[in-house]
Amino acid sequence: MEIEDVDYVPHHEPVLRERVFALLAPALAQPEPILVDATVGLGGHAAFALEQVPDLRLIGIDRDARALAISRDRLAAFADRVTLVHAVYDRIGAVLQELGHPHVNGILFDLGVSSMQLDDPSRGFAYSRDVSLDMRMDPEGPVTAADVLNSYSETDLARVLRTYGEERFASRIARRIVAERANAPFTTSGRLVDLVRDAIPAPARRHGGNPAKRTFQALRIEVNDELTALECALPQALDCLALGGRVVVMSYQSLEDAIVKGVLLEACRTRVPEDLPFIPEGAEPPFTLITRGAQMASPDEVAENPRAASVRIRAAERVRWAA
Repeated sequence: MEIEDVDYVPHHEPVLRERVFALLAPALAQPEPILVDATVGLGGHAAFALEQVPDLRLIGIDRDARALAISRDRLAAFADRVTLVHAVYDRIGAVLQELGHPHVNGILFDLGVSSMQLDDPSRGFAYSRDVSLDMRMDPEGPVTAADVLNSYSETDLARVLRTYGEERFASRIARRIVAERANAPFTTSGRLVDLVRDAIPAPARRHGGNPAKRTFQALRIEVNDELTALECALPQALDCLALGGRVVVMSYQSLEDAIVKGVLLEACRTRVPEDLPFIPEGAEPPFTLITRGAQMASPDEVAENPRAASVRIRAAERVRWAA
């Protein structure tokens, strides 16, 4: 199979933009509110918010310099109200301090791989195309998916696939990868897809879509250290919210959502003995949940934008300062 041509023009339809904005809107109903889009990508959610709130100031963060360039063009009409920063979102606290905005009114995280990264064959995220095994969200990042496949031990490969891909056959796949790379290093996705398909027993291949999707998810998370960044970023984001400020997080797989759920629940937990019949004044939690559980897309919303199918949305609001 030949490597697919990588010429690409990005198209972006933000997932559930009206629903997400509705969750943020109460926090933005004040003079010159500040919204941080911590994963600004191609600027779809940001553009909608800027259109809806005429005096909104937006800080957009993204680790992908190309996405920032496209977003800058898309948001050009609002240039006087927009600041874009090239950084991983786990630096959100430092970024806001450097910009002189230690507390903001809203923060949005739209997690996972962006539509541009997924659709651009040259980035190597899609298992449906035979392209170079890259998977870096920041093209300047030091490690590619090919590096992981060609240098990790069998034990470490199995750990990555099992932990980040929730792959039942992680050990079998890792064993095959190590054996195959002895013949030639992995460079393209097509060879990896074929290997994963052959390593998984036939009955397990009949359900759940492409059998390589879990392996590709695991490699992407490992290459970009996504879960560690998320665990670091969310507490910082909560610390950066002003009174009445809201954080909204969009997750697309269970590992992300579990982290988000845990952090938000902890922030909303009272720290008094469980058997105490009342919560003393001043001991109330600083945050309250805005969503009951995780919000999911409706069938109509999925029909309008299929990428909404796996989204889980959670949100919280700062209701008081911590004691």
